[in-house]
Amino acid sequence: MSARMSPSLTVSRIAAQQGSVLRELRTASLREAPYAFGETLADALQVDPALFDATASLQANSANAATFLLYTEGHPCGLVNAFIEESEAERAFVSALWVAPAVRHLRGGELLVNVASQWLAEQGASEVHAWIAEENRTAVRFYERLGFGPTGDRRAMPANEAEPEQLYVRHMQVNRDA
Repeated sequence: MSARMSPSLTVSRIAAQQGSVLRELRTASLREAPYAFGETLADALQVDPALFDATASLQANSANAATFLLYTEGHPCGLVNAFIEESEAERAFVSALWVAPAVRHLRGGELLVNVASQWLAEQGASEVHAWIAEENRTAVRFYERLGFGPTGDRRAMPANEAEPEQLYVRHMQVNRDA
C-alpha cells in the first residue's frame, strides 16, 4: 500500500528488512518530541537493534499491526503505527505518529494517519482510536481536523503518569468487498 499527498511525499508499509529505519525514526521522534510518546529516548536507545529488526518484520507482515513510513524524495521522514488491540473489544488504534519538523508543512502527518486508518478499515475496523496527551493542543487540533472526536475516556500517559491523555475516535467506512 502506497499513497501520495504532495509530489514529494509518499507513504508505504514498512518492509521486513527496515529495522534500522524504524530505529532511526523512533529515536528521532523521541529526541524531538519526548513529551509526546509512551517511552523515553533512553529506553529506545537501550533496545537491541535486533529487536527493531524483529518489529519491522512483524509490522510488515501482520494482519493486526502495521507501521507506515513517510518518505520525502525517497528519504524516510515520518512514521505511524496502526494496530488492532488483542482484547475482547478489538479496538483499532493509530499511535506513535511523528513527522520530521522540516516536512510537517507538507501535511505528511495527515497522509500517514489517513493511510493507516484506511488500512485498519480494510482489516474490518469501523472505528480508529488514538490516545492524545491533553496538554498537546497541537495534536488535539490535528486529530480533530481529521475527524477524530473525544470519547470521554482518560488515563495517565504510560511514560509520564502525571500527564493525562484522552481517547479520541474516528468513525470509518468499512468496505469489506475490497
